[in-house]
Amino acid sequence: MKRLLLFFCCFGILLFWSSCRNDFEFSPSTGNLEFARDTVYLDTVFTNIGSSTYNLKVYNRSDDDIVIPTIQLENGVNSFYRMNVDGTTGLEGAQEGKFFEDVELLANDSLFIFIETTIDIETLSNSDTQFLYTDRILFDSGNSQQDVDLVTLVKDAVFIYPNRDATTGIIETLTFDVDGDGTPDETALQGRFLENNELTFTNEKPYVIYGYAGVGNGQTLTMEAGTRVNFHRDSGIIVTQGGTLNINGELSTDQYALENEVILEGDRLEPLFADVPGQWGTIWLFNDSMDNTINYATIKNATIGVLSEGNQDENNDKLAITNSQIYNASAFGILGRATSINAENVVINNCGQSSFAGTFGGKYNFTHCTIANYWNSSFRQFPSLLLNDFIVDENNTVFTNDLVEANFTNCIIYGNDNPEFLLEDQGPIFNYKFTNCLLRFDNDDLQGTTNYMFSDATFYENNIFNVDPEFEDPFENLMRIGADSGANGIALPLLPAGSDLLNAARNATEPDSGAYESVSFDD
Repeated sequence: MKRLLLFFCCFGILLFWSSCRNDFEFSPSTGNLEFARDTVYLDTVFTNIGSSTYNLKVYNRSDDDIVIPTIQLENGVNSFYRMNVDGTTGLEGAQEGKFFEDVELLANDSLFIFIETTIDIETLSNSDTQFLYTDRILFDSGNSQQDVDLVTLVKDAVFIYPNRDATTGIIETLTFDVDGDGTPDETALQGRFLENNELTFTNEKPYVIYGYAGVGNGQTLTMEAGTRVNFHRDSGIIVTQGGTLNINGELSTDQYALENEVILEGDRLEPLFADVPGQWGTIWLFNDSMDNTINYATIKNATIGVLSEGNQDENNDKLAITNSQIYNASAFGILGRATSINAENVVINNCGQSSFAGTFGGKYNFTHCTIANYWNSSFRQFPSLLLNDFIVDENNTVFTNDLVEANFTNCIIYGNDNPEFLLEDQGPIFNYKFTNCLLRFDNDDLQGTTNYMFSDATFYENNIFNVDPEFEDPFENLMRIGADSGANGIALPLLPAGSDLLNAARNATEPDSGAYESVSFDD
């Protein structure tokens, strides 16, 4: 009886309290909403690829609880935008995500509107390779109507992707000779080999690659100046036995737009993803691919920028890379395995492990290169430069291979760790030499031991140690050197003197080491 009496007393109090409150008596909005911004820019998207989710905050600054009669997209069911208002998708059917009724908003409170888009450029334009798509969010109607603009730049693209079996849903994988026995091997690598009519990439439209685009025996993939290649997650390019990759960028007049360079990066175009490492796989130069060249390319945000394997004893270098930049690789900028690489005027920076790693021996010649690492996203296990001549299998068995040569001439090897180069040998032939380089190495435990006898001109000649290279801003990948750089005037003069990465003439008698000639940042 007491419990029943207590229940009715409590119920009566609640009923009386609620009947006296007018907090939840909503009145219609009168056009006095405030917005965090008057335009929502959804940045740039590729045709038929969904955007990121953007948000708009809507405020009720008044002391009254209000109801917004309608929130809708001006283009209605035909709009390419879709909305979510504080966790709801609005009316069901065709108007879902397009039209909302009687949205309540408490006094001095706010709500979120989340906005996404997926746009088919073919429905907008028959000729342009990009199109500015707009719409408006309308709040209420008549004299009380308010609006916020929506703007998205849509780019057309050439899409390259593996086939999917209509019955099983299994995605096509690559089959090629993996172990060098002359017979094709099935792999788990999703992708397909390019058709002959797909082997020239131009600057007319960007290329968006899903999975790995394969270059097969007898094929050459050519990327012309100004080409843009965007990779989806876990995607890349693989050049297999008998295939060749030629990236033929040219010097750009606008160092911001890089209009003539070939740019390879992820397929997320929003500014938030501009410098996020590990968005895609790698450019994989597989064993027995040949005569690969990269000139005036920017390779960014990969897991490994370039992976080159095998063929260290061929007459021609497996990879010749010049006038190029590799940034923000989550593992390695360039990873070589028993291979041959010739590099000149190359900048590598901000990599999760090493910027350049020449592993399991090989043959490497780097001239006027900046091999730096100012990675600050996580712990970095390896230095900017790593050289070794061995691999260890799952049974802890060590296999060695000759490091035929590893010559670094007129280079900068530096970073935000110390030391910034590591030389590990377990085989009989381990040839290397650093000439007229600026090096970071200040380690008393290693200095003077095998591979670190800096007074031995057989391996080290005319190098400068531990002097600030004065990079413009290495954490932002601005790698030009200043007028007081430790690399100024220390390089070995070469004939011809040549030019730096920006085509500035090198000083004929006292050139600077690294990929850039020095400048005054005050200019």
